[in-house]
Amino acid sequence: MTIGIVVFPGSNCDEDIRRALVDELGAEARFVWHKETTLPAVDAVVLPGGFSYGDYLRAGAIARFSPVMRAVRDFAGGGGYVLGICNGFQILTESGLLPGALMVNRSLRFICRDVYICAGESKAALSARLDAARAFRVPIAHQEGNYVAEPETLRRLNAEGQIAFRYCSSGGVLDEAANPNGSLENIAGVCSPNGRVLGMMPHPERCSSEALGATDGAEILRAWLATR
Repeated sequence: MTIGIVVFPGSNCDEDIRRALVDELGAEARFVWHKETTLPAVDAVVLPGGFSYGDYLRAGAIARFSPVMRAVRDFAGGGGYVLGICNGFQILTESGLLPGALMVNRSLRFICRDVYICAGESKAALSARLDAARAFRVPIAHQEGNYVAEPETLRRLNAEGQIAFRYCSSGGVLDEAANPNGSLENIAGVCSPNGRVLGMMPHPERCSSEALGATDGAEILRAWLATR
């Protein structure tokens, strides 16, 4: 299995996700520079975290115009699997591949700490392979992670099972105290109607190895790889 990892100017988690996928989970990975107009032969694509184009204008707003994004949109439109993590999630919403938007955190500050998320029931390709009752401990590191959407969009996301992850307490309780950034309904990740395009703000690649002191992220990524 080969995963294409798109690298934008300002990406800084490309090597992190490569190590998680290759060293910990046994996949193959190829970096894809943002100026490429086609994707190599890959089974899935990852848009990694970072600060594409320095987050000028708005996080992900410039990256959406990178030449490679046309290929990513075509790949997703053909039923391909795409995972956007943090800045990658922002790029997916800016590109129209996922609904909603990521706004500045309620605190107006950059947040970098561990949080808990739960998968629940959703169409996300990995959901069936994750324990819906479990709270996964994963890091976040963002300033624009406050997920918002129009009321009708939010209603549709709930009705059609497109909310992939929500912030929760260590015991799996969905309450405001567990919401780090003000996201509507504690939303930490959403997916496309077919479940194959997934965006999430937390960083599973940063908690995917015993060497990092945590492995909850490896379980999330393993579930994602198992859907290919």
